[in-house]
Amino acid sequence: MNSITSRQNPIARAFRELASTPDAAGVRLLLDGIHLVRDARAAGLELEVVAVASGSLDSNSEEAALALVLEREGVEVISASEQAFALMSPVRTPSGIVAIARRVPTTATSICVRPGGFILVVVDVQDPGNLGSLLRAAEAGGVTGVLVCGASTSPFSWKALRGSMGSALRLPIVHGLPLQSVLTCLEQHDARTVAAVPRDGRAPDDIDWTGRVGLVLGGEGHGLDEIVAARCAERVSIPMAPPVESLNVAAAAAILVYTARRQRAPLDVARSGPSESRRP
Repeated sequence: MNSITSRQNPIARAFRELASTPDAAGVRLLLDGIHLVRDARAAGLELEVVAVASGSLDSNSEEAALALVLEREGVEVISASEQAFALMSPVRTPSGIVAIARRVPTTATSICVRPGGFILVVVDVQDPGNLGSLLRAAEAGGVTGVLVCGASTSPFSWKALRGSMGSALRLPIVHGLPLQSVLTCLEQHDARTVAAVPRDGRAPDDIDWTGRVGLVLGGEGHGLDEIVAARCAERVSIPMAPPVESLNVAAAAAILVYTARRQRAPLDVARSGPSESRRP
């Protein structure tokens, strides 16, 4: 196992650069923590390089055990001094293992064309933690693909990846396309579009969520532009007791996605029982 001790090492700098500027195409991903590295391996992503803090290697840790497994599988695993690792990990309290993974990109068309697809369109969600939580709820609720548009933050930033708890590694996601082209793609493939609006929409249980559906959600604060909502086939609003007028976008997404899931996969929901809600 090779080791690095300098903060000027090219590999250390590659981690730092990816932390500050996520890959726009979402091909190269910075993963921090054993949970995400394990999830990437389980999802079949190529691990370009894995770095483990030397202190973790010297102990009987989960990071050390995973590093040995990955090295046997042919992954480049590097031991990093505490000083170098502090540069490579983007978090204030480094977890002990980081990796650069490679993801195979997808296209909006492949997401829109899926028979019976349940597609989430995310517009102007700027907080990476919100976007990550939203992606987690989307995967848990049976969304088949996510199109991230407008001024939204990158779903492939390290913060969004951590917030998604691995869901961003498994879900088909496209980022950076113009919203109008995304809506056109949905229309061309006969997806019924539903705009989430704060008021005057139909109740979630009154919407027909079966078939190919695109749920369009706006970002924090201002929500969806009226022009966008007007282009959608239907509008949905979550009933709220006054004086509350809005919900966090990730919470709103979870409510709508799970309402849709009750129609789309009622037997699956019944079988899942209470244990799913306790899954970490």
